[in-house]
Amino acid sequence: MQSATVVLRERFGLQSFRPGQEKVIDALITHGSALAVFPTGSGKSLCYQLPALLFEGVTVVVSPLIALMKDQIDFLLSVGVEAARLDSTLSLAESREVTRKLRDGSLRLLYVAPERFTNERFFAQMGQTKIALFAVDEAHCISEWGHNFRPEYLKLAETSRDLKVERVLALTATATPSVVKDICSAFKIPETAAIVTGFERPNLFLSTTPVVAQKRTEELVSRLMNRPAGSSIVYVTLQATAELIAGALAEASLPARAYHAGMKDDERSEVQEWWKQSDRNIVVATIAFGMGIDKADVRYVYHYNLPKGIESYSQEIGRAGRDGKPSTVELLGEKDDVTTLENFAYGDTPTREAIESLLREILGGKSEFDVSTYSLSNKHDIRALVLRTALTYLELLHVVRQGTPFYSSYKVRLNKPLPKVLASLLSEKSNLLKAIFENSKFGKEWYTIDPEQVATDLAINRGTIVEVLNSIEEEGMGELQVSGAMQHFTRLIEKPDINALASDLMEKFQRRELQEVDRVQNILELITNEGCQTNFLLNYFGDIRSEPCGHCTFCQTEARTTLCAGHVTLDMSQRVDVRQFKTICQKHSAALAHARQQARFLCGLSSPALTKAKLSHHPLFGAFEKNSFKEVLAWLQTQEK
Repeated sequence: MQSATVVLRERFGLQSFRPGQEKVIDALITHGSALAVFPTGSGKSLCYQLPALLFEGVTVVVSPLIALMKDQIDFLLSVGVEAARLDSTLSLAESREVTRKLRDGSLRLLYVAPERFTNERFFAQMGQTKIALFAVDEAHCISEWGHNFRPEYLKLAETSRDLKVERVLALTATATPSVVKDICSAFKIPETAAIVTGFERPNLFLSTTPVVAQKRTEELVSRLMNRPAGSSIVYVTLQATAELIAGALAEASLPARAYHAGMKDDERSEVQEWWKQSDRNIVVATIAFGMGIDKADVRYVYHYNLPKGIESYSQEIGRAGRDGKPSTVELLGEKDDVTTLENFAYGDTPTREAIESLLREILGGKSEFDVSTYSLSNKHDIRALVLRTALTYLELLHVVRQGTPFYSSYKVRLNKPLPKVLASLLSEKSNLLKAIFENSKFGKEWYTIDPEQVATDLAINRGTIVEVLNSIEEEGMGELQVSGAMQHFTRLIEKPDINALASDLMEKFQRRELQEVDRVQNILELITNEGCQTNFLLNYFGDIRSEPCGHCTFCQTEARTTLCAGHVTLDMSQRVDVRQFKTICQKHSAALAHARQQARFLCGLSSPALTKAKLSHHPLFGAFEKNSFKEVLAWLQTQEK
């Protein structure tokens, strides 16, 4: 720890540790593992950045946030620490330079996404590398009780053991006692090495304002017009709402722009930079915004819609007032939001028939097989994230093992005629490249190549074909495009029990559905709680306190908040011609064969089959979007009897 204090001052320019940081670093030194549960913006990153300079070997930081990777790498390079990232945005030449530094030992920190460990070549290289510290950010994602679920995270604890890493550090901003227990169990972290600093933010005023849907935008505009200017975030549930509200604020002459996952990467980056460089700009965003962004002077965070859980709410309001100055977080709530959020949870759960057909396809053939998750998602009407989760569950059950992802199709556009390109190369490479192009299809400008087929035709390794094709762009001979992402799997069980596996997977998905619905109810309890809202929030995370905070709506008004009712009574017969609806279901049997599929359609929840059948544009799509999915599903099931 003496060395750590010296590094803190000399390399990071800091005179003292923030609360919890010293304990985490000491736990890594003493126990070889630690869990850091710190509020958003309280210095989690130093807990792996500083140890990276203490221990011999490379520190691998697993994070889903490219924005965080870029910001931290820029900072580390500025203080003389060799750091890099490996992700899909890097060119081949950039990736090879990172690999070289990793191989020669000059790299101190390497940032990667969790999906990177499915790459066999990368995994093999990591197996030959001295990993001093394996740091997992957003570690709550590995817990079945966690939120912001990412299936790839489920495998990280096992990955850390397979790679024989010397130390493990898990980090998150939000973890209930059950999530803390889950993370510690998965990574074998001693209870004494779990450092939870508490979640109280005394500089934040927690405000809750019930509104009716028709007045919500007007209320938000009024708030933003009649308070001192300050950097602001407005969180919404839907992408369309982000665009709509940003437009309404702009019409009121407020500096506002939308941000959501439906925008192009460069558009999102441009909006993010526009917002970061200002002390008064407003971004209207879905939950995709804010993670990993280092901006201390956010004065206001508004929730136009209810957040989907207390964990999400805690993270999102944690982006306000990181500089310690007074800031306001306000929630404009009404009950229709509860239905919308619960419906999202119900809409993710696949049908039993979809799971069974998926299992029969992937487990009923050869022991080694390649699949397109996009094609499987469309064919079996299972959302992409849910499909990836199902495949991950099968891995954890040791039914299959995933190999390196690859692309099934390559397209090449040369920047000069093929004979001139071949003439510029050494004979061995020239002959191979000529043979590849002779076995490809040529259009007006582009050669289309199937590496698998060409490798078979030429009786050489597929990897050799891919390496030669990659070199075309790397050496400036032309442009390369890839498509048809494929996943390679090996079946580990000779004759798996499809029925038993389907039951197991359905139980997991249904349990997760109930967890997500419970999260929404927790938010409702926070808002309507007859008591200090800050204390309710702290108690949820196991930080028990009874003294009123003095900086929340309840403490100021001493009155319980009641949300405005917006629920619409379900009456199928008045809004839908049932006979006509059954005819539509018969016509589109792939998309509407089962009651759960029909409920998705009527509640306005998209699915691969609905999109493929172009039913998301049908007049009845979303006819019951204000109604509970559970109610609609129950009604439809009575019609089947």
